[in-house]
Amino acid sequence: MFDVAIIGCGPVGAFAANLLGKSGLSILVIEQEANPYPLPRAVHLDHEMMRLFQSAGVIDRVAGDMRDTEGHLHVGADHGVIRYMGTVGRARPFSWSNDYFFYQPELEDHLREALTDYPNITVQLGVSFEGLEENENGVTLRLSEGRTEQARYVIACDGSRSAVRKALDIKLDDLDFEEPWLVVDAEVDGPVRFPDLWGFPDAADLQKLSVMICDPKRPATIVPGRGNHRRWEFMLLPGEDDQAMMEPDSVAALVEPYLSGVPHRIVRAATYRFHGLIAERWRTGGVFLAGDAAHQTPPFFGQGMCHGLRDVANLAWKLEMVVKGAAPDALLDSYQPERDPHVRAVITAAVAAGRYICMLDPQAAAERDAQMREAAKGAQHGTAADLIPAIATGIVAAGTPGAGERFIQPRVGDRLLDDVTGSGWRLFTRAMVESGDVTVVDLTQLADGGAIAAWLADRKADAVLVRPDHYVFGTGKGGDLIARRDALVAGAFRQEIAA
Repeated sequence: MFDVAIIGCGPVGAFAANLLGKSGLSILVIEQEANPYPLPRAVHLDHEMMRLFQSAGVIDRVAGDMRDTEGHLHVGADHGVIRYMGTVGRARPFSWSNDYFFYQPELEDHLREALTDYPNITVQLGVSFEGLEENENGVTLRLSEGRTEQARYVIACDGSRSAVRKALDIKLDDLDFEEPWLVVDAEVDGPVRFPDLWGFPDAADLQKLSVMICDPKRPATIVPGRGNHRRWEFMLLPGEDDQAMMEPDSVAALVEPYLSGVPHRIVRAATYRFHGLIAERWRTGGVFLAGDAAHQTPPFFGQGMCHGLRDVANLAWKLEMVVKGAAPDALLDSYQPERDPHVRAVITAAVAAGRYICMLDPQAAAERDAQMREAAKGAQHGTAADLIPAIATGIVAAGTPGAGERFIQPRVGDRLLDDVTGSGWRLFTRAMVESGDVTVVDLTQLADGGAIAAWLADRKADAVLVRPDHYVFGTGKGGDLIARRDALVAGAFRQEIAA
């Protein structure tokens, strides 16, 4: 009987195994493919994901292959800027850059290699999930070749076509967005050209930005990657055939304006349907959906894989408390109420962006450009990470200043805060507090603790209690926060949600 079985060993499943393996739980990983998928799919993550890699103990493996960039730029039908979500000059309260691009096969290799550090993790590759049954003892998994395994809990990280989701007959809430796009990945030995873009005389300025071209003639995106990897996404126009658009001649014609005279090699070209979908149920008994199995996000803000890693980070500390007897099973019911609003907010924003990006009527596109430019006057630009709302319900002290926000991670001397204090429950305060399982961090003894003191002062609070996934539980008096945390973890959050 394993504590947790993970179905799927893509980036979300492999990260889940690392994070749970670090907690000491016995973990089974089932993956139907013997080797990682060799071509890139996800390409973007943000500062929160880097912090989660730090928590899972894999940051040294993955950081060297990350390329920090400067955000996202949307240009209109006239190729002038209509929206900027850049990070140049922005503060880095979490110490990591706001945006990174990466090469997924490398990331998966690093995450899988890290699993070999844990004797409590069993990985079975080339093994397919075929079904499951639940009873009072846990979940029995039926696998290929007549094999079975048992686990107390199961996390389905098996992608958008999730066999686990289908086995549980969980329906998807369709947010009414589906558009066909051609995704082209290339290795490029030189800077990408940006033809006819107004206001950018130096194309080098655009090499570190994801550029969305909202041109009704053909909406497209150019994405920087790590090393010499670049990605293009081209919307298919009405009447165009998927197979015909993937032919080498068609692909060459589409990328030619950007790569004329630049040595390059096309790595792949594939068509996708960009969807906005969310599972109606994320938990059935001891089985949880995570990542693309639970939700599918249009890629316009680069948050698809980030959602999956947040799912796992939310589940991991709760599963650890339940399995180790520190909390009842009811704690796990807080998973969907906390995560669904995050995912729904970003997907809703991505769908809204998709609607104006995919606009094909020239007059409507010109009106869109004028409206967006007018709205941007005097407004402070945000970043893609700013789309993530605070947690409003679940294991948070709702109503206290800062509750549900992501907590800052300043440097403490030459180290990062989480490396100094650990990543469990932490109370930052200046007072002596009975703590139980909470690490009490005395701000008077913390070198360079001024950033946290300033954070507290801004919220007029004496102390802040931070969850293991780095979200703020709440602010107030330390003892009161711990008592409220204990009550919510014990199941009182259900009454608060009902109220």
